[in-house]
Amino acid sequence: MAKWTPKHEAPEPLEGPVVATIIGGTIAWFVLFLVQLPFYGWLDDHGHLWWLWTCLAGAGLGLIGIWYVRKRDAAIKRDAALKAAGVK
Repeated sequence: MAKWTPKHEAPEPLEGPVVATIIGGTIAWFVLFLVQLPFYGWLDDHGHLWWLWTCLAGAGLGLIGIWYVRKRDAAIKRDAALKAAGVK
């Protein structure tokens, strides 16, 4: 087991436009839901109705994700501002 122990520290995580990424993904899921909505009957007849509900679930979970990453982003910025002011 010792031979698998890393010999260097892990790199810092990459930070990107997380909020924009989650918003884009949520919009994509909702658009896919809307595109499939006119084909409800066909999807039901062929046993693919779950495709429609998967897209709606993705959009719903995306809304939760947007709330979460906005709160996270605000907390990161608040912590950085406190550190810059010398409070912590």
